Amino acid sequence: MDSLRIGFADGEAVRGVSFDLYAGEVLALVGESGAGKSLTARALLGTVPRGALVGGRVLLRGRPVGPADLGRRLAWIPQDAMSALSPVHRVEDQAAFAVRSVTRVRRGQALAAARRALAEVGLAPEWAAAFPHALSGGMQQRAVIATALVNGPEIVVADEPTTALDPERQEQVLALLRERCAAAGAALLLVSHDLAAVRRHADRVAVMYAGRVMELGSADEVLGRPVAPYTRGLLASLPTPGLPHRSRLPVLSGAPPAPGTMGTGCAFTPRCPQADDVCRHEEPALRVVDGRRVACHHPYEETAA
Repeated sequence: MDSLRIGFADGEAVRGVSFDLYAGEVLALVGESGAGKSLTARALLGTVPRGALVGGRVLLRGRPVGPADLGRRLAWIPQDAMSALSPVHRVEDQAAFAVRSVTRVRRGQALAAARRALAEVGLAPEWAAAFPHALSGGMQQRAVIATALVNGPEIVVADEPTTALDPERQEQVLALLRERCAAAGAALLLVSHDLAAVRRHADRVAVMYAGRVMELGSADEVLGRPVAPYTRGLLASLPTPGLPHRSRLPVLSGAPPAPGTMGTGCAFTPRCPQADDVCRHEEPALRVVDGRRVACHHPYEETAA
């Protein structure tokens, strides 16, 4: 993805996002609501909303991607598995339909491929042959993962794939998703608000704010030793064990700007404790700092002394 821009009538929602995806890795997009994470993911899938103005390039092995690649080279895993599954068709039949939608095989061959994919995510034959309403939420999400991976996609996009699950099931599904993508050699783009889960499962992290990438690097670097002030503020706002009873939960003060309301400087300036006149008048470029890419005039290492 190179210099992706997505605009609407009220302004740009994604502003020059660039990153690469590598086979077998997990890249997580994190940030507050409205940061542009889901729009960026949809651009990769070729499914941006109608009426959006899209600039930049989204390439897969040097070729532009589009809706025709969805299901074959690209796969999508939604937030709510139940809404993605048809209530009137058996789980294995839905996975088989995904096979036949992109390849010319007989129904029996497609069904055999579907059953193999469902078995690989831990669904026993009796559950594969069931209707979705008979499955638990975690089993439904496993079925969606199997259906997404059945055609061997090169990139899998998962937008908050565990939102509807309890914490134990969330961890199981994320571990399974990473395992299956790695086994297939597929890159996984994970959109998430759960920084703790991202740290456990992502190889790299891109922190987005106001439509831009503010920090991009390995999960250990970005979430363990953050450089950008926004990343530090985001991590500081997480609840920590041992907080005194009735104490205030940590928060990142202020709110992200709406599209079209940003001035000429850094969009994080009104909320940044180390902003100065340079920040207010000049938007920082994404540059290499301490082994990762950072969009900040005064990254932490340069001001810590």
